[in-house]
Amino acid sequence: MRVFVTGATGFVGSAVVQNLLDAGHQVIGLVRSDAGAKALAATGATVHRGDVQDIDSLKSGAAQADAVVHTAFIHDFSKFKESCETDRRAITAMGEALKGSARPLIVTSGTGLLPSGRVVTEDDVPLPTHPRVASEQAAEAMRAEGVNVSVVRLPPSVHGDGDHGFVPLLIGMAREKGVSAFIGEGRNVWAGVHRLDAARLYRLAIEKGVGPARYHATAEEGIPFKEIAGVIGKRLGVPVVSKSPEEAAQHFTWFAHFAAMDALASSAKTRAATGWQPTGPGLIADIDRDAYFR
Repeated sequence: MRVFVTGATGFVGSAVVQNLLDAGHQVIGLVRSDAGAKALAATGATVHRGDVQDIDSLKSGAAQADAVVHTAFIHDFSKFKESCETDRRAITAMGEALKGSARPLIVTSGTGLLPSGRVVTEDDVPLPTHPRVASEQAAEAMRAEGVNVSVVRLPPSVHGDGDHGFVPLLIGMAREKGVSAFIGEGRNVWAGVHRLDAARLYRLAIEKGVGPARYHATAEEGIPFKEIAGVIGKRLGVPVVSKSPEEAAQHFTWFAHFAAMDALASSAKTRAATGWQPTGPGLIADIDRDAYFR
């Protein structure tokens, strides 16, 4: 199968590319820099120049593929709503290119968009007030027009070598402020998955997907935030402390919402539908390594 992958040199996308190649698929990867093109070409994938704001490049990449995996996203939290709307336009463009065929389009979303305080499943829908809902709204709109589109929801922590997401951000905060913090009793939880396990699910969604679906890439339903803070404190040799919600707003600043997130997420239906079985290390074991603290 010839698969067009956006974000092909990113943390998740690069793992998706390698997993697809290892399984015998051909890959066309969207890249925007010379360095990215060189790195992608070295894997044996075909380089397709462009980015998520270049609608023509997205349409042409999707048009020449048997399937599309969309992992790219502009991670600029100072312009988060704008980035979400860019994603809406990108998904719409690729969906338009796939109209009239059964070729699958796999869109990326997050379990953190779903209701909190309980275990959410693939049947749950995102909170309409969250800006990132734009991605799933675009997927639903394309589905209504006959496009074979599915959604892979990633958990708050996708971990592994090369991680530059939430956990490294917390490590940086703890280094800067001299404490590793959690909020209240720290009982809120994050679901998690190793990046290589997540990559395998994207492939299975293409190979075994049976029509429109939502998939949860959650290897662990919920890891207490206090445990994450504990590993960081131990590794850095700094105190692990509780912050009140008011103190957390100052300590975590814009990240306070994510630090307070209670994001339990099941993947039972995903596993039953695809046969996906995560094999990578859990979040706590994975981050308790030198690689995260160099």
